[in-house]
Amino acid sequence: MQNDTASKVAEFLLQIKAIKLQPEEPFVWASGWNSPIYCDNRIALSYPRVRTFIRQELVKLIEDKFGRPDIIAGVATAAIAQGALVSEALGLPFVYVRSSAKDHGRQNTIEGEVAPGQTAVVIEDLVSTGGSSLKAVEELKKNGVIVKGLVSIFSYGFDTASENFKKAGCPFYSLCNYEILLKQALDTGYIKEGDLELLQDWRKDPANWKK
Repeated sequence: MQNDTASKVAEFLLQIKAIKLQPEEPFVWASGWNSPIYCDNRIALSYPRVRTFIRQELVKLIEDKFGRPDIIAGVATAAIAQGALVSEALGLPFVYVRSSAKDHGRQNTIEGEVAPGQTAVVIEDLVSTGGSSLKAVEELKKNGVIVKGLVSIFSYGFDTASENFKKAGCPFYSLCNYEILLKQALDTGYIKEGDLELLQDWRKDPANWKK
């Protein structure tokens, strides 16, 4: 069933062009990496059917893996909307975690109310190395929140991310990953068989990949 969900998420993200695959004309990420894939899951918010499906599946994933936390926390900025939708569906309080403190007012890093001892599940839209996601997790822990784990819409499936989450002691699950995305893209004719090796090679060593 989980693979069915992952395939459906991949199908939707490709259909609405939230994920683009261009092995012949790679993108350049902010990190300077050349990449045959670009992902912007915020586009899903403009498509009610896709948005609803993702929300429902995130809710199921949280309930299945973590039970019912006290709060839902979104990672700013991309996961704020999805996190709010999930918290609404579960009838739970919502907060979001900034990448850095505000430079005015109360200089918050966490927006919303949290209390020591509360349990939380963190929502992320996309996980690459896990760095920014785990920064949010650590910020919640600093405030006494017990983080049960993190769920995302999509993950590139980098080994680095798995290692980082393991080191942080934070369970992590994603609705869809790169491997399933490639299978779906091939099955639907979005990419050709000849593109597959190039796309698979990128994930093995993304920092040094060249077309």
